[in-house]
Amino acid sequence: MTESTVSTRSAGRILDPTGVPARSAPDPAGLSWESAQDAIEYCYRRGWTDGMPVVPCTEASLERFLAQTDRDPGEVLVEMPHLARRCTVRLAAINAVMAGCLPEYFPVVLAAWDALRALGVGHSALWQSTTGSAPFLLVNGPVAERIEVNDAGNVFGSGFRANATIGRAIRLTALNVFALRPHGLDQATQGTPAKYSCCIAENEADSPWPSFAEEHGFAPGESTVAAWLIRGSLYLEARHTSAPEQLLYDIVDSASRTGRLVGTTGAIILVLSPEHARLLAGAGWTKADVKRFIYEHTVRTPEDLDRVGKGAVSSRTRWRVPADHPDAIEPEGGRGPVHTLASPESVRIIVAGADNAGVSTILETIGRDVPPAIARVAAPPA
Repeated sequence: MTESTVSTRSAGRILDPTGVPARSAPDPAGLSWESAQDAIEYCYRRGWTDGMPVVPCTEASLERFLAQTDRDPGEVLVEMPHLARRCTVRLAAINAVMAGCLPEYFPVVLAAWDALRALGVGHSALWQSTTGSAPFLLVNGPVAERIEVNDAGNVFGSGFRANATIGRAIRLTALNVFALRPHGLDQATQGTPAKYSCCIAENEADSPWPSFAEEHGFAPGESTVAAWLIRGSLYLEARHTSAPEQLLYDIVDSASRTGRLVGTTGAIILVLSPEHARLLAGAGWTKADVKRFIYEHTVRTPEDLDRVGKGAVSSRTRWRVPADHPDAIEPEGGRGPVHTLASPESVRIIVAGADNAGVSTILETIGRDVPPAIARVAAPPA
């Protein structure tokens, strides 16, 4: 694949972030720019943005990013054979520049791509799903503090450059390199704000438990990025109780909603505020205890499912359908109570947010429950 560039008199060469031959002749408006606004507008005309302004990438800025890694610029990070497209280290760097990243963020961006590859995004069409799946990235370890990835107040909100631009670097690459654009290959019916960016750090300092990375075998001093594909987020407010079971039943009610039960049972990411985590841990609950309780109680009865037209499964798709549907068959195991989660381990627990209120979030993943996809963040070259 070739990567075309555009020559300019005042802005240097703006690099094409798509990794495919130029789709048309250079912009007819001319290539002599007097301001950054003109360069940004050029990127808009080329269709290289996510709807927001981007930072045009030049050779000089690309080199600053590539200096942050020992990896070959031509190394393929993720390939999507069904689209005949691949993302290289070089293309990931160009899109990270355009997203507004600083060079020191690039090792985290590369780790995010490694985790997404381990998740299997290259060989599936889940990124194109009608349910609007989007990457969710979790940063653990010293790198989070070093590059200031927010782990506290407004952790899912705006105002933090590292969070916003690291997640955005992945999205811009999906748009530019893999051509996963709305009204095209991206078939999301409604989508989610996470399609712009969804990247946070874990609030390890305020967590009463080992971090997510430590829970999965990484040392406390290691920096990692974990990746999932999520459908959306569900806000949970529970500042009314100090009883662990009452809090957990509140979480169970949200996690077992029938709207998320379509086919096979799946997984959730439970992002607990420090206040909620401390309430549970202070009463002697471990992460394993919390997971087991949530799994055992996220159950819906046959009557619950009949009420919403999900009392049977399709003989063709195995998706939930009404009992009187032409393709309806009895679910495997009969018409007993149904767990909406696959297992206790399908509850992933993270601690993040401010230590100021009983507010937590449930992130709903897409696809079958799979082991966590976590990658180490490599140190920059000496």
